[in-house]
Amino acid sequence: MKGIAIKGSKSGLRLTLGEEESLDELLSALSTRLAESAAFFQGAEVTLDVGSRELSPDDWRAIAALLLPRDIALQGVSTTNEASRHAARAAGLSIARAEAAVTRPVPPEEEATEGWLIKRTLRSGQSVRYSGHIVVLGDVNPGAEVVASGDIVVWGSLRGVAHAGALGDEEAVVCALHLAPTQLRIAGRVARPPEESRHTVAPEMARVRGNKIVVEAWNRGR
Repeated sequence: MKGIAIKGSKSGLRLTLGEEESLDELLSALSTRLAESAAFFQGAEVTLDVGSRELSPDDWRAIAALLLPRDIALQGVSTTNEASRHAARAAGLSIARAEAAVTRPVPPEEEATEGWLIKRTLRSGQSVRYSGHIVVLGDVNPGAEVVASGDIVVWGSLRGVAHAGALGDEEAVVCALHLAPTQLRIAGRVARPPEESRHTVAPEMARVRGNKIVVEAWNRGR
């Protein structure tokens, strides 16, 4: 959505508000984005970056008021404007530590999407979410949850909850060596496992076809 950028990191999400639109326009757009992608943001840890925009304590409180009722943890705020920094402290918000930026050249003909590689099994009660792709080198056990705005690839058994394309991307896919989730979601579509247990051991891929989620062999068409 114009004026709002979301970037994932291992420490959480970074939500950046543009500087060209008015604050009222951004708050309206942010409210819409949060409502449309409630599952993606619920329980997320967020750092809010407003750049050089000058905000008052009331402005900061208005932004925080959109996040907190949705069970979003505001880890801290980032701004290059000294007045905004003082206003954030006056509003009771903490200033986030600066993160070092890492850049790499990408050929212009290629579209780059960031990903998070998790080298461990996710156990019951654990939840990970990322603005990009997620690859798990391990299992996703029952009771664990993986939420990504892009694709989800599990190099192991997926037996927990997986939500790919959580920001509305119906082109996203979920792949696993053993695909047996308790719940599978792609964008706004939901698929639940059949009542009878499946014993397929071949790698499989779930994607949206037509108006529903279908499961097919991972190497189909490749």
